[in-house]
Amino acid sequence: MTTERSQTLGEFIIEKQEDFKYSSGELSRLINSLRLAAKVVSHQVNQAGLVDIVGAFGKQNVQGEQQQKLDVFANEVFIKTLINREIVCGIASEEEDDFISIHGRDGSNDNKYVVLMDPLDGSSNIDVNVSVGTIFSIYRRVTPVGTPVTKEDFLQKGDNQVAAGYIVYGSSTMLVYTTGNGVHGFTLNPAIGTFFLSHPNMKINEDGHIYSINEGNYVHFPQGVKDYLKYCQAEEGDRPYTSRYIGSLVSDIHRNILKGGIYIYPTSTKAPKGKLRLLYECNPIAFIIEQAGGRASDGYNRIMEVEPTELHQRVPFFCGSKNMVEKAEEFMKK
Repeated sequence: MTTERSQTLGEFIIEKQEDFKYSSGELSRLINSLRLAAKVVSHQVNQAGLVDIVGAFGKQNVQGEQQQKLDVFANEVFIKTLINREIVCGIASEEEDDFISIHGRDGSNDNKYVVLMDPLDGSSNIDVNVSVGTIFSIYRRVTPVGTPVTKEDFLQKGDNQVAAGYIVYGSSTMLVYTTGNGVHGFTLNPAIGTFFLSHPNMKINEDGHIYSINEGNYVHFPQGVKDYLKYCQAEEGDRPYTSRYIGSLVSDIHRNILKGGIYIYPTSTKAPKGKLRLLYECNPIAFIIEQAGGRASDGYNRIMEVEPTELHQRVPFFCGSKNMVEKAEEFMKK
C-alpha cells in the first residue's frame, strides 16, 4: 500500500472515534500525544551511535535493572508529552518507583484517563542495533473525577483497558494499537513525520510454527514448559517448529502476530514469579493479542482476568497463536 493512498493515523483516529464508547475526543487526543512522543523517541533511537545516548545510565530502576540512557530519555519524553498536553490524570511507568498524579494549578484534574507504560522495552539491545519498543496501556480512572488519582486507578484488571498499543523502533517505526475494535498498524514515513495505515485489521494465525523463549534458562523452567518445548522440537506432523527469540518483547510479539507463533516467559527457579510486568507489558500485549484473534495467559488463567495487587507485579506470560497457547497450557496443567 503506498503512502499517497494510505490513511494517516490522525485521519484514522477521527474516522473510528465513534467506535469507541467514550467518544468525547479525549482518547483521540491521548493517542495523538503518544504518537508525538513516539516520533521524538524514534528519532533519538535512530541517532544511537551518533550521539551520546547508548550505554548504561549508571542507576538501577525500581525493578533492580540497570537503566540505559535511552530508558531515561524515553521515559522523560512520554511523561512530559502527556503532562504538557493536559490529557491524563495519572501516569505509571516501569521506570518510576510510584505512580505520578497530575493536577492543575488549583490542585484538581478533570481528565478521566490514566496511562501505564514501558517507555523503552528491550533497551539493552540498542547497543547492538536490535529493534526495541514502547508499550502503553490506557484505563479510565475509577476514583471520582477532579480528585487526585490513587493506586486503585492503576491496579485494574486488563479487561478494563480502553486502549493499548506498542511502538516498534526497527527497520521502520510502527505504531500498533487497539481500542477493542480490532488491531491496526501504522508505519512512520520519516521524510514527512507522519504515520500511515500500513497494516489494517491485523490478525494472528490460530496455528503457528515459531516458538519464542530464552532456552538458555531451560534447566530452570517448570516441567510443563520443558515438556512443551520437547513437543515443539519433535519431528511429527508440521513439527519441529522454528525457534526465534530476539529478547525484545515488542519485536518478538510483533513478528509472531505477523507470522504466527507463541511467546513464553515462564516462571523459573531464578524468577519464581516470572519476569514480565503485568501492568506495563502483559496486560497491554494480551489486549492486542486477543483483539488479533490470539490468546494470552499465565499458563493456567487468562492474563486479563488477573487481579493486580502491586504496580510492579510480575507474572509468567504465554501468548500468541490460539492453538499453540492452548497446547502449552495442556502441558502446564499435566
